[in-house]
Amino acid sequence: MIKYLLSILSSNDRSLRKEIFRVTSIRPTNLKLYRQAFRHSSVSKPIEGTNIKNSNERLEYLGDAILNAVVAQVLFLKFPFKDEGFLTQLRSKIVSREQLNNIAKKIGITDLVDLDKKVGNQRNRLKSMPGNTLEAFLGALFLDKGYNATEKFISLQLLNVYLDIDVLVTIETNFKSRIINWCQKEAKVITFENIDTVMGKHNQKQFKVQVMIDEKSYGIGLDYNKRKAEQEAAEKTCKMLGI
Repeated sequence: MIKYLLSILSSNDRSLRKEIFRVTSIRPTNLKLYRQAFRHSSVSKPIEGTNIKNSNERLEYLGDAILNAVVAQVLFLKFPFKDEGFLTQLRSKIVSREQLNNIAKKIGITDLVDLDKKVGNQRNRLKSMPGNTLEAFLGALFLDKGYNATEKFISLQLLNVYLDIDVLVTIETNFKSRIINWCQKEAKVITFENIDTVMGKHNQKQFKVQVMIDEKSYGIGLDYNKRKAEQEAAEKTCKMLGI
């Protein structure tokens, strides 16, 4: 029985190593880190003696910081004559949840996520899962192989293969400005109202913002950052109005 269990664990290890190498062309060392990176909160358990769950959320936090640092470096070198406003806006486009979700799906990282099947049927709860998992994976890669290997993977594979930065420069993503300009041209009154606050993971407050145009309700945005919640609400409103 013990030999049988060991053979299963060994097979799982080989499979995970193979998948990580497929994604990164890097041979992993500490598989425990990657298992945590792929562990959704729905199947996580509290770490003994703490209130912290062994999900991928802490690695997601770390990966987010590493990703932002690498993207900032890449853009700083690629656009030597652009100011910080341009660089900040372009970085936001690159690390947006939509972009990260798309990249995660393209490289097949979502197939490795361990999550509760009940949650898997609830699309709204999983809309950010691919991008979050990618960030957690980057956190694991950083702890396992260091900054240089992670920087190389992000810059040469994720950004170079799955994104066209020059195209992103031309894409307008400031939906708040777009809807405000439209309202000004149409002589309409627009407001962004904070209609509620919702407690998210780790008891962090999320902002729930709704666009009101001539006192009529339009798109709603939800995010830990109020400005991002406004952008989401504005984007939904633009789609509703065909702007």
